[in-house]
Amino acid sequence: MTPEILNQYLRHTLSRGRVVVTRPAGCPDIPLYLFDPATLDGPLSHDEAQAVVAEPAYWSFCWASGQALASHLLANPELVQGRRVLDFGSGSGIVAIAAMLAGARQAIACDLDPAARAAAQANAALNGVTVAVCDHWSQRPEELDLILAADVLYDSDNKPLLAEFCQAAAGVVLADSRVRDLGDARYRQQAVIEARTAPDLNEFEEFNRVRIYRA
Repeated sequence: MTPEILNQYLRHTLSRGRVVVTRPAGCPDIPLYLFDPATLDGPLSHDEAQAVVAEPAYWSFCWASGQALASHLLANPELVQGRRVLDFGSGSGIVAIAAMLAGARQAIACDLDPAARAAAQANAALNGVTVAVCDHWSQRPEELDLILAADVLYDSDNKPLLAEFCQAAAGVVLADSRVRDLGDARYRQQAVIEARTAPDLNEFEEFNRVRIYRA
């Protein structure tokens, strides 16, 4: 995968969009191809704004929870060493990449968006590792050792995933900045890590405090 392929995906939404190599402040050891805000030299046109709302390029941002979870894995490599892990809702792929850098046997980036899967592989190559991809949770491989997930509870309809994750693997490591009470006693908070989405979206400060849970 090359950055030009990512630019093509991004231009489906923003005709003047492009990616640029960025080191997110919350996990600077992992460079990523992310949206270049310098391309926005003026306000969005009506058509561009509509496209951004209809098909947001989530993969072109590295969200605070993804950075925090990736940083947590790099600081605690024993969580993934020698294991087969799945990064659910992988986006840019930073968590799957961190798992490989920390010694995972295999990391699978799972995302519905084909652009996100392309981004995960391009970003993995940028970091000198390889990640596998999966296009749907129902198509995940068997015999997973660990599920990794960052910021997947923004929609309350996703709450049942907490139980599904526990059934799918022996362990789960989850990062979230939006839900204060997971409502599942199997998940124990391990840390709170400060991070900020890159490029910066000027989100509420509470969304920059990421809680790390293990089940």
